[in-house]
Amino acid sequence: MRRNHFFRLLLAFLLAVVMVSWVAPNEAAARKMKKPSPDEENVAAQQSGAGRGKEQAAKRTGKTAEISPGRISARSAILVEVSTGTVLFEQDADEPIEPASFTKIATLYLIFEAIKQGRIHLNDEVFISAAAWRTGGSKMFVSVGTRIPLDDIIKGIAVVSGNDACVAAAEHLSGSVDTFVDSMNRKARELGMTRTRFLTPDGLPAEGQVTTARDMATLDMSYLRAFPEALNFHSMREYSYNNIVQYNRNHLLLKDPTIDGLKTGYIAASGYHLSATSKRDGMRLIAVVMGAQSPPVREREALKLLNYGFRNFTLVRPFPEGQPVAKAKVWKGQKDEVQFYPAEDASFLIQQSQKNLLKWEIHSPSDVTAPIKADRQMGEMVFLVSDQPKRTIALVSREDIALGGWFKRSWQAVALLSIADWRWLSWVVGAMAVVAIVLLLLSGRRSHKKFAR
Repeated sequence: MRRNHFFRLLLAFLLAVVMVSWVAPNEAAARKMKKPSPDEENVAAQQSGAGRGKEQAAKRTGKTAEISPGRISARSAILVEVSTGTVLFEQDADEPIEPASFTKIATLYLIFEAIKQGRIHLNDEVFISAAAWRTGGSKMFVSVGTRIPLDDIIKGIAVVSGNDACVAAAEHLSGSVDTFVDSMNRKARELGMTRTRFLTPDGLPAEGQVTTARDMATLDMSYLRAFPEALNFHSMREYSYNNIVQYNRNHLLLKDPTIDGLKTGYIAASGYHLSATSKRDGMRLIAVVMGAQSPPVREREALKLLNYGFRNFTLVRPFPEGQPVAKAKVWKGQKDEVQFYPAEDASFLIQQSQKNLLKWEIHSPSDVTAPIKADRQMGEMVFLVSDQPKRTIALVSREDIALGGWFKRSWQAVALLSIADWRWLSWVVGAMAVVAIVLLLLSGRRSHKKFAR
């Protein structure tokens, strides 16, 4: 009798579990349905709002309108967007050409890098050697044997293109010009400037010193990404040292208030160069023009490239820089929530005419389990043009989240059962119930036979 009572209780328990297991999936599904936040609803509305007519027309044609600023009056030229590195226009961008004072951007790169690393400081006193003082070409007009703050040396390089200041800086950083030039070439290789070879820190003519417009654009982009504060120097319209006032050779600073750099260059063998940068509506472009016939021509062509870029392209950034784009509940962790950030600049460059064809999607989990490591990929952000994926950006956490205490882990382990998919479990429990019924029936038959005897 006791055995029969036990089997009846077991059968009742299993049947109750089966009933709960069939109800649980619906409840769990209802809990997992995430209601969009107001921000997400706004994003969705932005993506699916105006411009459906243009989108349908573009899908029908399947073509992108070709645009161009026309021929540039220079030996080579290139236009790039800084945050994405997208090339918007190029003309003979890989033609070898002598860099002239474009070389000074590499010199400034090493200076700002050393400052960032704490190896040198803006208030350092830079000794002016006889070699620096004798350097010809454009000059800051330093005096031999004096000591000048590094801050002034940088201005002498960035604003008035002082060759003497470049040599003084090279000796201050590396002890000698040759050692400094070796560092310049190592940095060029590190940045991917495969067609560049530096022989001087100032760009004065040297046989075998060569670069390309594409390599210079690569250097300029890396420079501004790493040291945006450098534009405080490049945007100065004039600089006075030793009672000598000199004006910035980038005359576009006077013609367009959005232009805040970057560098000019000239030697007879290559012609007039200009690297000009401007930021409008959150998008920064760099136009590199090399080998123009005169300063007015290089300025006109660089400005034409910048205007072309801003007129025909736009940079779409769905979320403010530094803001998380998704979040998830954390199970068994010391924190209950983790936020996901783009692993790189979350922007997309697109033609103005195709802006309404652009959409973006966030793919990330709604909940994760601790421990979580910083910089671990937790999802992705996908940009689509005409529903075709064009750029994918990883989403990562920015913090370590360790396991929570024993009590929290145990409690949440039980709670996890309430959101599990119970359908598979219902089949298991159902099978167990069937087995229990069979055992109960067999037990009853044995008992009946026993009493019949």
